[in-house]
Amino acid sequence: MSLTALRLARFSARGLARDLRAADVRALFVALALAVAASTMIGFFLDRLDRGLERQASQLLGGDLVLEQGRPFDAELRQTLEEAGLVLSDQVDMVSMASLGDAFQPASVKVVDRRYPLYGGVHVDLGEGTEVVARGPAPGEAWLAPRLALLLEAEIGDRVRVGETELTVAGLVEREPDQSAGFGNFNPRLMMHMDDLAATELVQDGSRVEFELLAAGPPDIIDDLAPLLAQLRRDGVEVRDVHRDRPQLGNALERAERYLSLAGLAAVLLAGVAVAMATRRYVDRHLDTAALMRCFGATQRELIRVFSLQLLWLALAASAVGAVLGLAGQAGLLALLTAFLPMELPPPGALPLWLGVLTALAVLVGFAGPTLLRLKKVSALKVLRRELDPLPASAWLVVAMASAVFGGLLWLYSGDLGLSVGLLLGGLVMLVVLWGLGSLLLGGVLRLADRLPRRGGQDDLVQALRLGGAQLARRRTASLGQLLAFSVTFFAMAMIALVRGDLLTTWEAQLPEDTPNYFAINIQPHEREDFEATLGSAADARSALYPMVRGRITAINDLPPREAVPADARGDNTLRRELNLTWRETLPEGNRLVAGQWFDALEGAEPGGWLGQVAAEPAVTRVPISVEDGLAERFGLRLGDTLTFTIGSEEIVGELASLRNLDWDSFRPNFFVIFPPGVLERFGHSYITAFHLDAGETTTLRELVRAFPGVTLLNVDAILGQVRELLTQVTRAVELVLGFVLLAGVSVLYAALTASRPVRAHESGLLRVFGAGNRMLSRVQGAEFAILGLASGLMGALLAELATAAIYLAWFDLAPRLHGGLWLALPLGGALLIGAIGHLLSRDLRRQAPAASLGLLGET
Repeated sequence: MSLTALRLARFSARGLARDLRAADVRALFVALALAVAASTMIGFFLDRLDRGLERQASQLLGGDLVLEQGRPFDAELRQTLEEAGLVLSDQVDMVSMASLGDAFQPASVKVVDRRYPLYGGVHVDLGEGTEVVARGPAPGEAWLAPRLALLLEAEIGDRVRVGETELTVAGLVEREPDQSAGFGNFNPRLMMHMDDLAATELVQDGSRVEFELLAAGPPDIIDDLAPLLAQLRRDGVEVRDVHRDRPQLGNALERAERYLSLAGLAAVLLAGVAVAMATRRYVDRHLDTAALMRCFGATQRELIRVFSLQLLWLALAASAVGAVLGLAGQAGLLALLTAFLPMELPPPGALPLWLGVLTALAVLVGFAGPTLLRLKKVSALKVLRRELDPLPASAWLVVAMASAVFGGLLWLYSGDLGLSVGLLLGGLVMLVVLWGLGSLLLGGVLRLADRLPRRGGQDDLVQALRLGGAQLARRRTASLGQLLAFSVTFFAMAMIALVRGDLLTTWEAQLPEDTPNYFAINIQPHEREDFEATLGSAADARSALYPMVRGRITAINDLPPREAVPADARGDNTLRRELNLTWRETLPEGNRLVAGQWFDALEGAEPGGWLGQVAAEPAVTRVPISVEDGLAERFGLRLGDTLTFTIGSEEIVGELASLRNLDWDSFRPNFFVIFPPGVLERFGHSYITAFHLDAGETTTLRELVRAFPGVTLLNVDAILGQVRELLTQVTRAVELVLGFVLLAGVSVLYAALTASRPVRAHESGLLRVFGAGNRMLSRVQGAEFAILGLASGLMGALLAELATAAIYLAWFDLAPRLHGGLWLALPLGGALLIGAIGHLLSRDLRRQAPAASLGLLGET
């Protein structure tokens, strides 16, 4: 019999139509549909949500892209950006004196154009209460921060002088969508229109002015401009985006993206395990069919084509259903988050859909392919001689094929080859370990079952445990396969749940209720004690007062900075500006040493050592310094390298003695470089601190402003509010995606129990022949499933602990932690879950006559 392509397609389609009534085919369909649904839902959701969240997060910067330099941007660059499709807005930032009558006060002046703001709105009181407006002040007007109005005793309608012009106070700015948390904005805000800048005559040659070019546009345009932006960085232009300039936002977004990708991969892995389990039963049912086709002249190649086409039709149908579920799922997620997503999200693209179909086909090939190859090896004699079944596919061939496919998917979704290889190799090692543990566990079950009393009534629970354990131990190979499948299932579900819980804990700890919402800067040494006394007990939490000295890096290892650092770091803003330097006897809160030693452990720290030499010859002595590890990595610095700082007219050479990892998410003062005590005290310095004041503590705030007019109070409540809102969104997304992983896990349980149905039916029939009643059968099956679930839960807990520890270190930048409750919840939960599902699926077998149950063993 030679089958043409058309006849082959028709024959395979008819065969699939008949097979749709079989439980294993339904299990295959459900598993593939869930794999596609999970991957497409998360793909669509991440694609849209990521762009939306980055758009919202970009409000803190003022645009999707922010360029900054000390001179106006040329027309050629503007034309290039506009032709690329970006909307541009200009800003100028400077510090100037604002005056009203006899009152004078330094102000951080922000000059905006008619397009301001590109995103969000300004919270401003225009005389009738605070409102949100999508514009800046009109020409001839100025908006003042409430603190500046208080210091100048200005009211709406007054005229304030800025440079050589006067502007009318038209509003009080409560919150800006692009409010900066940087310490360049030390003074209270004055916002004015670009048309009034020339009249102020503040921009002169040599003036310290920052020109900013803000751009808004789709992310793909920003990506296309990557070569231009890289060149601008090399030319000394500061280029900022949400990931580079806002680590507290970038980390949250990055961890959320990685979690959702991990959840999708877990769902795909579970679906793959379900496909492997269901395919085994599918192949066993079709051995006789394949033998008959061989009798009528079908070749091995034609057999594989027929059954491969059947599974291909099944995969395409499951892909269609899964894609619809994925689209509906991401729409449901976004509908639930509408209240938290003020931005309009772009429509779904086609790429996640194709990735979903590719995932289904890859899962089918990787997890079902090796088992399907058994069909081409079936002999025509099997029709007459039942014992001539083809040898089952090698377990290691199945594992190797599935691992290769899953590793490719892991690389595709994570984009991290090192992580993919590491997790894959680690998973294979753990699979071998689990195989050994499972064999030992089943051997222990057999010995325990043999030791249980053999006497007792047929309804005795001990008798049920003995029989259930004996049945598991008798079917050692099949039971071990189910044990591993259930262990992987519990591991994946537990891992996703654990990572979700630990991420939420990390985010909550990142921004507790008493997170500092004020920075106090420019506290003079003689004001330090009085400031602390005035702040008193009104602050719920506050950091230490850190001394701060301004210094510039002028040499690295005796070379000019831009020659000493890697090429991609030569445009780093740290090389172009003065840094805030401090000294500290102990390691600051939120800092962690990752290399080297702290100052008190170094040789020469005692009196007469390098501290004494600094006092005697400050200009020639090298002193130890501690540097933030991220800065060291960007600049290619190692322990022992030297940095030369120019402070005023003096130079200090620091030798890198330690590297620190900083908690940039804490909203507390952090420093790139820390000196030991006794080195910087001779330079002019001020102090900085951070503290938290409740919204009702206006009295304390007024006392601080009046008693310390030279101290700058920077309110970061607006930034904290936006960060908390952003974390709320990704938290809800994380919680909702967990449901798909749980569904995929249930599909594995269903496929595994369906695959073992004929064997269990045969055993039940034998027990019925020897007089076991329904109650005894129920107890035996329940005991068997509960023992299997308990053992699977224990091994799943072990694998989850090891995997989460590795993922935290390699991918999430979190500290590993032990989850004690997991070792209790997972074994007990596994026993209950598998026991309940297995008992439910076996209910019809307990109702069948012994002859019908015995006949299922040869079911075709």
